[in-house]
Amino acid sequence: MLPIEKLEAVHRRNQEIEQLLCEPATLSEPARLLALNRERAQIQPVVAAFGQWRELDKQIREDREALDDPELGPMVREELPGLEAQREALENQLRILLLPQDPNDDKNTLLEIRGGTGGEEAALFAADLLRMYTRYAEQKGWRVELLSQSEASAGGIKEAIVLVTGNRVYSNLKYEGGVHRVQRVPVTEAQGRIHTSTATVAVLPEADDVDVTIDDKDLRFDIAASGGPGGQGVNTTNSAVQITHLPTGMIVKCQDERSQLKNKSKALKILKSRLLDIEQQKQDDALRDERRGMVKSGDRSEKIRTYNFPQNRLTDHRIGLTLHQLDRIMEGDLGELTDALVAWHQAAELERQASA
Repeated sequence: MLPIEKLEAVHRRNQEIEQLLCEPATLSEPARLLALNRERAQIQPVVAAFGQWRELDKQIREDREALDDPELGPMVREELPGLEAQREALENQLRILLLPQDPNDDKNTLLEIRGGTGGEEAALFAADLLRMYTRYAEQKGWRVELLSQSEASAGGIKEAIVLVTGNRVYSNLKYEGGVHRVQRVPVTEAQGRIHTSTATVAVLPEADDVDVTIDDKDLRFDIAASGGPGGQGVNTTNSAVQITHLPTGMIVKCQDERSQLKNKSKALKILKSRLLDIEQQKQDDALRDERRGMVKSGDRSEKIRTYNFPQNRLTDHRIGLTLHQLDRIMEGDLGELTDALVAWHQAAELERQASA
């Protein structure tokens, strides 16, 4: 059964928002105007689907009353199955739309990609993953900003941190966190043997100032000359910034920019998002028993996916999905994979609510 009372409450709230948006007092408060527009955008899909459902429900009831009519009966008997199927589909859509929303879904996202076990091959695979996510972001119309990168000697990356900005970035990328395993013949392998290596991906919602408050006395700033690739100007300028968060011992270093101020800003952005992630991990731990049956996407020690290049195969071990289109996926064609993960989570949450 649909929670009609809840849907009607959402409909009433939408009407209230429409009225508030027309009031001069609201128009004079930019922060309130932004919040109301954001809330309206979130509930509009529910309101629209509920409106369609009510029209269909009314039509079905009218058709059933006309079943015994000698003229209308044959026509409505033919029409009813299709209408009932449409209503059932709308009900399923509404149940999904009413699921609790992740407050981070609309946020921009920090992706931290690191080479794992496998030496230089792991670093090369980490670079491939960074390219894959960059291509995916381009297809979605998102912007990718490199915040920090440490290169490996063979051309891969030891670590890269990028900020992905755009529409509902976190909602699309949040299930990418974990250990990614690759099986392929490395370019350094002379005998053609398949090696197994790994890279890790961490997905952090970008922290707003209201999410994380950092006391200046809890920070230590160290300034040094930048190292690594970048030319004479980078290597001779004291622009590298290292921030130590004293309460946690967390250290973040940025040196990719020539400007010390820009490196400091990037390092603070990374630090805030990592601290926000720690707080959210604590909350997730408290709910672990309740969510035991769901995908453990937050556990970064878990091997979530295998990329098998000889077989052109990708397998996501959490949901048992295998796709024989690895070549396309590595070019950023992640849509089918991310859609499947979202659908699995939605189905798991619906099942959990039904059994509660």
